Amino acid sequence: MTELSDLRDVPRTPAAARRDRGKRAYNSGHAAEKRAVALYTAAGLRLLEVRWRGKSGEIDLIFADGDEIVFAEVKQARTHDAAIASLRPAQMRRIHAAGSEYLAHCPKGQLTNVRFDLAVVDAAGRCDIMEGAFSHF
Repeated sequence: MTELSDLRDVPRTPAAARRDRGKRAYNSGHAAEKRAVALYTAAGLRLLEVRWRGKSGEIDLIFADGDEIVFAEVKQARTHDAAIASLRPAQMRRIHAAGSEYLAHCPKGQLTNVRFDLAVVDAAGRCDIMEGAFSHF
């Protein structure tokens, strides 16, 4: 009979290692999103969607702040600076396009007031919201 301690010595396949990294990244991202949701809701915003997906891409979090719709991208990295740097122009374009798709379901459509925020979470779990971080894009 194989002992549990014997299994720790078995080399992992590359596919298994990728799956493990993927699970860790998913769980870490989910925890970062929960932290951002807590900050937004504490500030009085109402959560509308989590990981909303349109044809153009995915938006991590969507909130209502009165009449304004807030699209939030959540980035987690070792530091806030590293998280900020990980948001690339191509991703901003996809999020803007997905936001435009989402607005098609809103009463005012494209005339809805919107804001594109970046929520950054560091390795210690500290979260900062950068309001309008890429609204101009």
